[in-house]
Amino acid sequence: MNTIHVAGGVGVADTAMASYDAALADANLHNYNLVAVSSVVPAEATVEAVEEAPDLGPAGNRLTVVEARRTVGPDDEVDFREGGRAGAEDAASKRAPRRRPDVAAGLGWATGPGPGLFYEVTGEDSDDVRERIEAGLDAGGELRDWELPDREVRVKTATSEPDRYTTAVVIAAYGESEPVLSPSES
Repeated sequence: MNTIHVAGGVGVADTAMASYDAALADANLHNYNLVAVSSVVPAEATVEAVEEAPDLGPAGNRLTVVEARRTVGPDDEVDFREGGRAGAEDAASKRAPRRRPDVAAGLGWATGPGPGLFYEVTGEDSDDVRERIEAGLDAGGELRDWELPDREVRVKTATSEPDRYTTAVVIAAYGESEPVLSPSES
């Protein structure tokens, strides 16, 4: 089957890796060894957005993917200034309170009569992520001189939690998984 499944997930845990694993579990992609590729959709493939990936083979197999992933941890804060300039005499009094950034991971795809493209973006704001995905798909299609009229975008977002790690992922999983090890000869 030539289907590429696009699924997303969110995870929260006490370590960055555990939150990533939880996000993969939310997308049902946690039992594979993920191998990242660049973002070209083969001409013979169909891209299908799903809530969670179907069973794509035995645990431990290799799975080819394009991945958008963002993790925010306990020490990640954003300091916004309201007016003034850095170093100004009263700059400290013009600071807004520090805040924890949100997580947003997005994957867009564009297809047409031949090959297509994926474009992955991460950030804090889902609207900004969507806009940058659209711009990236436009630029990629233009660079290749490909007609890519059919487009979709998938974004997963989460509010980061204090004292924990939060991860959002969106993954395009290419077909079925394959064994990592070659079969032993008897």
